[in-house]
Amino acid sequence: MARRLNLEEIGRRAGVSRSTVSRVVNGEPHVRSETKKRVEAVIAETGYRPHAAARSLASNNTGVIGLVIPSAVETLFDDPYFGRLILGISAATNEVDMTLALFLFGEEPDEGSIIYRVVTPGLVDGVIVTATTRGDPLIDHMQGADMPFVVIGRPDSARSTFCVDVDNRGGARAAALHLAALGRRRPALIAAPSNTTAGVDRRNGFLEGLSEVGLSVENRIREGDWTQGSGREAMSLLLTERPDAVFVASDRMAVGALRAISEAGLNCPGDISVVSFDGLVPPDLTMPRLTSVVQPVTEVGKRATRLLRSVIDGTSTTPEHVVFPTRLAVRESCGSAPPGS
Repeated sequence: MARRLNLEEIGRRAGVSRSTVSRVVNGEPHVRSETKKRVEAVIAETGYRPHAAARSLASNNTGVIGLVIPSAVETLFDDPYFGRLILGISAATNEVDMTLALFLFGEEPDEGSIIYRVVTPGLVDGVIVTATTRGDPLIDHMQGADMPFVVIGRPDSARSTFCVDVDNRGGARAAALHLAALGRRRPALIAAPSNTTAGVDRRNGFLEGLSEVGLSVENRIREGDWTQGSGREAMSLLLTERPDAVFVASDRMAVGALRAISEAGLNCPGDISVVSFDGLVPPDLTMPRLTSVVQPVTEVGKRATRLLRSVIDGTSTTPEHVVFPTRLAVRESCGSAPPGS
């Protein structure tokens, strides 16, 4: 095994002292640009990587970022959204040479203790927060704790927060316009929870799109809780209103809706077109294959991590709101795609 280089060896090769190499590695100021370039050239040439623990002690940083998910643990591991999100965040933490720590709320009383532990100095350098509900005090706690943090989603206090989101409203609007273009005139909506900004934005975007073409859902609307069971129940209730199309605000709820349509002896898309939101369910998992508004969850996780690193480093000081576009993946469940497309 090759001998691990140390600061003294890097300094000898660059013609500088060990302390100068240490200042360059830890990003400290007051190093002449020519000297810094020389040290960085040696580091690049040798592939030197500083020891994480030593670097943390020198810089008073932990090298750890926290991911806070205020959601029940069983929901976390049952929802493909969180798997994709954690995948993106993990990839980016490796990219920025940091480590990820996961903080979960099992029950509501956990929130206070977890917040206290997260903001305790010396535990993490910054935090990514996701899956909050509207009015959740977590964001206010984070803002008052002087801890760098980034929110995934659209927080209520977006003006003073770094956040990364997807265009929920625009994606839902596109779904409405697509169904209208197919000639569907009795659309229904299975909405996501109204205590989340994603749920509100998807509901409003769909209704906005219908309004543009002179349509409405009238009383053909039910709300689910992101789960397959809630989608099945909501669709069963909506069938009494005889809709010819339904927009379901998440893939998991859409799988339940498809089941309810089949159990009622109806055909999708012949009797009812279905469009969902997320793009997380593998197309071949449903019959017919699901038309869905696709959100780039993995890329959201990566971007949030990079943004947090820039906040920690002090290179980002003005709140930034990143919004990723969505796209409509048209498949058989809406009736406008041939089999196997």
